[in-house]
Amino acid sequence: MYKLSRHQSRQFFFDTWHKYHHQELLSDMEKIALNIILLHPEYHSILDDTERYHDKDYPPEMGNTNPFLHMSMHMAIKEQLSIDQPSGIKERFNRLQKKNKDEHKTMHQIMECLAEMLWQAQRNQSAPDASIYLECLDK
Repeated sequence: MYKLSRHQSRQFFFDTWHKYHHQELLSDMEKIALNIILLHPEYHSILDDTERYHDKDYPPEMGNTNPFLHMSMHMAIKEQLSIDQPSGIKERFNRLQKKNKDEHKTMHQIMECLAEMLWQAQRNQSAPDASIYLECLDK
């Protein structure tokens, strides 16, 4: 996607959910986001309460998944698959999809590898290494 601030990213999901409920026209990106939102009914009540959740922190040590990060990672993977970047991700997705027979499960498996790559880059204070990502998907 684009380089959005935390506020802008969260507002995108809140706005998409609002438009959906008010039967307003959605952009192509909002349609993708809506499909992700609909796959996660556990986040619907969060998206219904902008005031309460717009600035809520989700520290990892509290053990709660950040719903906005989670949905954003879904969006990032969808974009990666659409352009096959990093090169070979589409083939790996198709292989995992055949094995899992469940696109959402496959997306979550890929998400774990994406998170691992980003965590290593953050820990090493380096750029994300696509080879780590792709190797994880090959396991």
